[in-house]
Amino acid sequence: MNDLNDISQEEFEKIEAYLHGELSGDEVVSFEDLLKTNPEFKTKFEDIKAVLTGIETQSMKEQLDDFHNDVQSSESELIVNEPKVRSLQWKKIAVAAVLIIGLGSFWLFNGSSNDKLYSEYFLPDPGLPTTMSSTDNYEFYEAMVDYKRGKYETAISKWESLSKAKPNNDTLNYFIGVAHLANKNENLALSYLESASKNPEFPLIDDTYYYLGLAYLKDGNVEKSKESLGKSTLENSKSLLSKLKN
Repeated sequence: MNDLNDISQEEFEKIEAYLHGELSGDEVVSFEDLLKTNPEFKTKFEDIKAVLTGIETQSMKEQLDDFHNDVQSSESELIVNEPKVRSLQWKKIAVAAVLIIGLGSFWLFNGSSNDKLYSEYFLPDPGLPTTMSSTDNYEFYEAMVDYKRGKYETAISKWESLSKAKPNNDTLNYFIGVAHLANKNENLALSYLESASKNPEFPLIDDTYYYLGLAYLKDGNVEKSKESLGKSTLENSKSLLSKLKN
């Protein structure tokens, strides 16, 4: 984990808002583009995600109760200067994280090594261009717009309606699967991605194997994950597979 002092208040608040689903559609797209193009920011994102995940665990409940009491007390003392209160909150979180890591409880923040690898490698598929030029596919691309805005449940609902008439459509199965995965429902993602993976001629077959491998990894089935990742030619698949074999 990087030095938490290198993470600015603004970066922390934006990452926190993203993790809590509080960003607008355009902000989500911009944020995820930054994750893809800026490795330093992605590292900060993973660190903050780990910190917030650890802080929310039951084992830290008593420490958090004390933390919130301290913050409330500080707010009453500094109520005329809100920026100082926000800075104080962030510093307390940073100090709590450093102390717990120093005590050898780093696993609280990162969960299992498989969960850590999943978080490191998973980013939602960017989706297809949404020109909406074809009236025949309007509903599909309308759902794609929802997907790109992070409205995964809405996109899934629309695509599943289309899937009823075309249950063997690989494109629908693929995007329903990755949408479920982005929506943190790996169990629901598996069946759709498995269906799409059965067609070796599917243009997105390498991506399908990659996300299927991630879904298996998140579901705790490491052997199946390795099997799927091994069928993909994507560099991320090869990289993740090598880490799973170590």
